[in-house]
Amino acid sequence: MSLLELREVEVEYRRAGRIPVRAVAGASLSVEAGQVVGLVGETGCGKSTLARAAVGLLAPTAGSVWFEGRQVRPLGRRARSRDDARLQMVFQNPFSSLNPRRRVGDQIADAMAILGLAPADQRRDRVSNLLEQVGLPRSAAQRFPHQYSGGQRQRIAIARALAAEPSVIVLDEPLSSLDASAQAQVANLLKSLARELQVGLLLISHDLAIVRHIADVVAVMYLGLVVETAPTRRLWEAPMHPYTEALIQAIPRADGSGWLPEALPGEVPDPARPPAGCRFHPRCPYAFDRCLTDPPPLIEIVELRRVACWLHEPGAGERAPSQFARPTGGAASAGGDQIDRV
Repeated sequence: MSLLELREVEVEYRRAGRIPVRAVAGASLSVEAGQVVGLVGETGCGKSTLARAAVGLLAPTAGSVWFEGRQVRPLGRRARSRDDARLQMVFQNPFSSLNPRRRVGDQIADAMAILGLAPADQRRDRVSNLLEQVGLPRSAAQRFPHQYSGGQRQRIAIARALAAEPSVIVLDEPLSSLDASAQAQVANLLKSLARELQVGLLLISHDLAIVRHIADVVAVMYLGLVVETAPTRRLWEAPMHPYTEALIQAIPRADGSGWLPEALPGEVPDPARPPAGCRFHPRCPYAFDRCLTDPPPLIEIVELRRVACWLHEPGAGERAPSQFARPTGGAASAGGDQIDRV
């Protein structure tokens, strides 16, 4: 059973006198214990909105979010219960997510005090253990956030999330504001925490290189919809959605060849006025008549692989290029335990 499950979630932003924008238009995915799920896509596709809906910071317009068998309700002004607090979030910017006026240790201890997870006389030792767990010295508890680099602050934010003894952590672009060295260190930390603590991670990122190294499963999002989910290695070896293929082909190659990917035609459509049928069809090199009129559902093609693309309907083999006509197997996750460079 999945710890976190999003079922056909929709989130709509209403603007006075303007057309409402469905930032998330019916997205589904799940996270299991000890699993790292990477959610990737272009800027503006709805990843961060979906992350906030997953933890209750935004109320879904339609669909539902389930955590440990209970439906997640919008937070509002009510206090979060101990059970709900097992679903935590780490935000993108560690420079603004930490209180600059309070010591690091006090901010980490807040979760324990609010949720009653540890007696007052045991919190200091618990804070020290959490800091060591994320690779920081015990003395860090007595300092302020401004005394640390971006990568160290993000480790502090992760330690604060761990203080609530979570079973799932949603991370919204946690590495984007860090330099390459700090990105690699924090990415390796996240992977080891998932394995050692069996915490499920939903990692939102636009950096495919990072996701490839640390995610067990990847969900690809385009214009508010999840269009493909697959084990990481299978996704890279044989993408089944044309948008996924384009994303992977766009990854730079540091081989000196000067190779450049072929740009997709057109621009991302306005989410307030999405195209009919498949939302990707105006930019898809394989689109045919049905793509222009009928939205494809996200269906399971083979075990652990789901795709929303009419190229995979029965009889589509003659239309589809070979890599889309034949689903292929492979290991469930990308190789390599550590990232040296990103």
